[in-house]
Amino acid sequence: MKIAVLGSGAMGCLYGGKLAEAGYDVTLIDVWKDHIDAINNRGLHIEGIEGERTVRSIRAVSSAEEAGPCDLLIVFVKATLTAQAVESARGIIGERTSILTLQNGLGNVEKISAVVGEEKVIAGVTGHGSTLLGPGKIRHAGQGVTVIGELNGAVDERLRCIGAVLEKGGFDVKLSQNVMGLIWGKLLVNIGINALTAVTGLKNGRLVDFPETDELLRCAVEEAIAVAKGKGISLEVEDPVEHTRNVARLTATNRSSMLQDVSNKRKTEIDVINGAVVQEGERLGIPTPINKVLYNLVSVKEKTYEEV
Repeated sequence: MKIAVLGSGAMGCLYGGKLAEAGYDVTLIDVWKDHIDAINNRGLHIEGIEGERTVRSIRAVSSAEEAGPCDLLIVFVKATLTAQAVESARGIIGERTSILTLQNGLGNVEKISAVVGEEKVIAGVTGHGSTLLGPGKIRHAGQGVTVIGELNGAVDERLRCIGAVLEKGGFDVKLSQNVMGLIWGKLLVNIGINALTAVTGLKNGRLVDFPETDELLRCAVEEAIAVAKGKGISLEVEDPVEHTRNVARLTATNRSSMLQDVSNKRKTEIDVINGAVVQEGERLGIPTPINKVLYNLVSVKEKTYEEV
């Protein structure tokens, strides 16, 4: 199986690297030239919970066209770039190519489907945490389950095949019949962790160490639960607040993607995480004051990057 990873930052490199270690033909696609050159010249260096090693059996390119046709395209670009990135990769998506999105936030499934059609898309969420240390270097900081599902809820041969591929790569995989519940479940975790870490500068695990941040985590997640119920979403996790706390503990040493973004003065995904809950809450008449505050604070950080 030939695999391409669209968006090869911390998480894209983690999945691509482990799949390459398992013997798959993997190509990483990313626009950061120094990163691409480092991987091609020195290999992909991975450190963290599974030890330190360099993956040399992997290729990196700066445009999708260079990757060539693939059997599986894993999408890890930021949600704000999804439509543009998938459109740019249209040339490597064949008739039998499956597209797996493991991205954060809401709206990615719809954006990808608009370009390639729903029938090609599989959605998923990951419990892993990874940090980009520099060109060609990542730290695997936390691990959890990777859950994937067909949009129509079927557990079919294609889903089983992709699940087996990920398992061979060393990922703990579960197959879901409730993909929207799956996406909202991951959204709730991001709601409770990402913006809070971006605002405070804390690593994930520290959020549950302080009563102040733990309370904000709980309130933000509870607001999002109310919005999900208002939309008729069936959540698969019995206690999303405690689940979010457990994810924070499991990825204790990880700097969330949003914290990494604000630290590097990059555009965050706040619009499709806390911002998406605020927007849906307004549409449904469900108050989301904590999420609104978190959304506003991160938005101000973005607007004042050049002033710091």
